[in-house]
Amino acid sequence: MGITTIIGLIAAACTTVATLPQVVKSLRTRRTGDISLPFLTVLAVGLCLWLVYGILLGETPLILGNSVGLALTTCLIALKLRYG
Repeated sequence: MGITTIIGLIAAACTTVATLPQVVKSLRTRRTGDISLPFLTVLAVGLCLWLVYGILLGETPLILGNSVGLALTTCLIALKLRYG
């Protein structure tokens, strides 16, 4: 594994972990009023496009990071729609 892949995996981990506290807080409190649905929607579209890009290039860091990021963002969207 080269240094480029290692840097990509670390970057993917950082950006993915950044969403996790919001998911946990939203699940615990069942409050999502301060989260913007348009923001989450644009973020999900961006993550989806990065995922497709990563798949097309066959780049593991892009695929892993954006898959998990998209899953967490989709979870936040579902919580936002449920709890408003």
